[in-house]
Amino acid sequence: MKYSNPILRGFYPDPSVCMAEGKYYMVCSTFQYFPGVPVFESDDLVNWTQAGHCLTRKSQVMLENIRSSGGVFAPTIRYNNGRFYMVTTNDTLRRHFYVWTDNIYGEWSEPIFVDQDGIDPSLYFEDGRTFFISNGMDDFGENGIVQCEIDIETGRKLTESRVIWKGSGGRFLESPHMYKINGEYYLMAAEGGTEYGHMVTYARSRDIWGEFIGYPKNPVLTNRNKGGYSIQGVGHGDLVQDKYGDWHIIHLGFRQIGEWSTYHHLGREVFMTPVFFGENGWFTAGLDGTTTHEYEIQGDFTQNRKNLYTFENTQWDREWIYLRHPHEENYKLSENSLTLHGTSVTLDEAVSPTFLGIRQLDFNMELSVNVTSDGGESGITMYMDESHHYDLAFEKSADGSARVLLRLNIGDVKSVQNAVTVKSESARLIVRSDSFNYSFFVQDGETEAMLGKAQTRYLSSEVAGGFTGVVMGLYSVGDGSMARFSEFRCEYK
Repeated sequence: MKYSNPILRGFYPDPSVCMAEGKYYMVCSTFQYFPGVPVFESDDLVNWTQAGHCLTRKSQVMLENIRSSGGVFAPTIRYNNGRFYMVTTNDTLRRHFYVWTDNIYGEWSEPIFVDQDGIDPSLYFEDGRTFFISNGMDDFGENGIVQCEIDIETGRKLTESRVIWKGSGGRFLESPHMYKINGEYYLMAAEGGTEYGHMVTYARSRDIWGEFIGYPKNPVLTNRNKGGYSIQGVGHGDLVQDKYGDWHIIHLGFRQIGEWSTYHHLGREVFMTPVFFGENGWFTAGLDGTTTHEYEIQGDFTQNRKNLYTFENTQWDREWIYLRHPHEENYKLSENSLTLHGTSVTLDEAVSPTFLGIRQLDFNMELSVNVTSDGGESGITMYMDESHHYDLAFEKSADGSARVLLRLNIGDVKSVQNAVTVKSESARLIVRSDSFNYSFFVQDGETEAMLGKAQTRYLSSEVAGGFTGVVMGLYSVGDGSMARFSEFRCEYK
């Protein structure tokens, strides 16, 4: 059966996958957003359903005053002796920790910390022993892929941390994962930085402590030389064997907005590329070491794409996310409406505004929602970070008058592009997009007016920097104000 990439659209970076009891499970990074680290479940590696989040309590992760692209970095999920483990790094604190659960649909444990340098941690289990792997500096001041043995109950180190591989020579060696296949240890990593030079590399050894010998044709997977091709930034992967014995790399990549327009704003997404082992034990991946739009794999499945999202067909604790830890008293969530109580905190601050968002999953989209308020400002924001967001806002004045305005925030430039007076008590805010532009509208009664356009590239990682993607947020600003959102609809064309 054929499938198309990406297998998970939108801002779901740094995927890690494991198999347990006949199903596949995957986690992704969330950085400053909460709940942290979504968990997905699949029967076929192609269709993924969200099962929950790993980090659902304030006690599990510190997110206060964390700027965009700080916080929770690349997680790894592993299954051992009936228990799931998710290990990650709070990069702002530079601390590794893991949580565990015996019920993938339930709550996860409080964090257990491990004292080792670097980011992108991973776990490897063998014969009752647990090995902790990350990139960074070892106990002797050497940089590379670092490993120690730990007590999985406490996180205490049982050995010194030491470098086991220094990569193939690319910059930003990261994303280490260990596997044992046919009696040999395979150590897979990423190099080149999570941009256009990204790549997957690997090495193998007869001993878990090395010496690890790099694949002679590294990188095994990269799109770094495919100019004019929409899939770029391929790297940071995890190996998984399917039910038929075939191997695949689940990895990140991104789609640039045009053939020769090297910008991406949807974030790093999840792709899957087949792997082929040769008789000599080395493996290759993809089409001559590159990732393409479509592959054929074994299995009986139909790839499903959900293209309509509403309040009614989404779950508040699954698809929707907050900026940092929310002040829960400012949110009232119901089946078909959302009520937000505004504060003085704006979208430009690295704290917790009244904001609830859902990821933008594709380029061609129409988003609309009814909004009414008793004061302040409330509306839709196409949000990349504190300095890069487009706001379509319903503004209610003390005298009862109302207007809808379009504000563009691009770095240090903040500009109200247009504003129209609204005669009704509420308005329907509308955002339409393609690869290159967002277009903003307001519907007042039966009349629809366009407020303006803004280019998508100014919300891209190439302009804004960072590691996230556009999140479509419903927000409210203004002490003591209240806004109600209803008839939310986001449709992908």
